[in-house]
Amino acid sequence: QVQLVESGGGLVQAGGSLRLSCAASGRTFSSYAMAWFRQAPGKEREFVAVAAISWSVYTTSYADSVKDRFTISRDNAKNTVYLQMNSLKPEDTAVYYCAVDLYRGRDPTRYHYWGQGTQVTVSS
Repeated sequence: QVQLVESGGGLVQAGGSLRLSCAASGRTFSSYAMAWFRQAPGKEREFVAVAAISWSVYTTSYADSVKDRFTISRDNAKNTVYLQMNSLKPEDTAVYYCAVDLYRGRDPTRYHYWGQGTQVTVSS
């Protein structure tokens, strides 16, 4: 049974940093894409970042809104994906979810496995 468990969320002031972690279990995910999404109150779930392996090449992709501030990384030996978030802004406030799938894109409806989410709140 696949299980994803996020951690690391919390309350931080604008300009601060947080590091999210997502530990996956139930199978080996080295060939899967591991991604982060977020959902703010009243808004749709949106793509944040994805780390994938395509043709043995490790690739990452970011939403424009977080590029140059957030960094996604993964440790395949630990089946864990991380999201380092720097220079946080109040508009980054949301519940952050990790997701994994063989699909490597930005459409949340294409991801089959999801964590329960972790709240990130950025105060101004």
